[in-house]
Amino acid sequence: MCQQPLTTEIRMTFEEFDLDDVLLSAIRKQRYNKPTPIQEAAIPLMLDRKDVLAGAATGTGKTAAFVLPALQYLLDEPKYASRHPRILMLAPTRELAFQIHKVVQKLGHFCDAPSVIMTGGFKLGTQIDVLTRACDIMVATPGRLAKLVEEDAVTLSYIEMVIIDEADRMLDMGQGPVVRALLDAIPGEFQAGLFSATLAGTGIEKFAADILDEPEIVQMDAPNTKSEQIQQVVYLADDKAHKNALLDNILKDASCESAIVFCNKKDKAIEVTEWLQSQNISAQVLHGDFSQATRLDKINKFKKNKIKVMVATDVAARGLDMLKITHVINYDMPFRGDMYIHRIGRTGRAQQVGIAINLVERHDLKPLERIEYHLQQKLPVEKIPGLAASFTIKQMEKKAAKKKKPKKKAPKKEKKNKKVKKIKKS
Repeated sequence: MCQQPLTTEIRMTFEEFDLDDVLLSAIRKQRYNKPTPIQEAAIPLMLDRKDVLAGAATGTGKTAAFVLPALQYLLDEPKYASRHPRILMLAPTRELAFQIHKVVQKLGHFCDAPSVIMTGGFKLGTQIDVLTRACDIMVATPGRLAKLVEEDAVTLSYIEMVIIDEADRMLDMGQGPVVRALLDAIPGEFQAGLFSATLAGTGIEKFAADILDEPEIVQMDAPNTKSEQIQQVVYLADDKAHKNALLDNILKDASCESAIVFCNKKDKAIEVTEWLQSQNISAQVLHGDFSQATRLDKINKFKKNKIKVMVATDVAARGLDMLKITHVINYDMPFRGDMYIHRIGRTGRAQQVGIAINLVERHDLKPLERIEYHLQQKLPVEKIPGLAASFTIKQMEKKAAKKKKPKKKAPKKEKKNKKVKKIKKS
């Protein structure tokens, strides 16, 4: 991994990629107007059969950046229908796997490229039955795929291309060893693409070095950036009651059509949802303890605007692929900058404008400081008329600085010399 980030020629149309007509028809059907920067950079490299290490902010079109080359590969190298997958796409979460599979189906609408999805949350036996059918592309989460390999329900011996999406999240979730074991089960050589919101850190570098062969590196944005269409703002809150009043005001504003409210813990998400419902706001909660079927049902209702507000833990920070989420609200501030970027990336997608709002109490100032350091910018602090906080960030910083300032020690008093009585010798 010693290559320099690649500067690529900007392509203005999908036709210039020399994609098959059936793919261009699907692109037009999805009303993609022109390639995004990550698509302009990554698609030509993957079409040239090179390994790619790509970093791009959430919501910039990176799923299509690897799905289109994968489908083109199958069109260029046709083989008889088989139940053994030729292309493997790995995702860290069920939600993201479903999002990828949806893009595969949409862009492969006019192709004869059967695909399957394998994630937890479904009966193993049912999925084993599905694997008896023809399959060119398999989208999977690492844990479930490892189980299927262990049961001899699927073989990876025929894999020719591997895509790993959101690799940074995989490492956060401790999935790295499982992914490496799966790739070790592929006996032949394969083309690989590793996509991540950030390429920073030795973890990603080591992961990429283990998987990729002399990769071309594409870093469309610095690791601390976010989609430029997202307007970010901070509202200060004195306490929980004040925070709830701010949240109520934001959600009832006419500009808020669809919102995700993020909480750090399941219990808090449930509590906030129940409070919103008591205020006659259409809200449901989404966390990791629900079955896959229940989660999908909630997400579908949210997508169809049957629910205005989804209160979620970070299980939904990735994989919610919606174009019309107008607001992302951090009821609890995330502890890390990269998680903040992934959260707010649920809005401002596909060149649409979004708003990211942070409700900050006094105890949230340290996480806010970490996030601003990660972004390399200060987030603007604004006030809602009649709901201004009783403190400012400057006041809290001064108070903190005062506490840290060491107290001047009083000068030591000089000890008086005591007269030593001489003992006369007798």
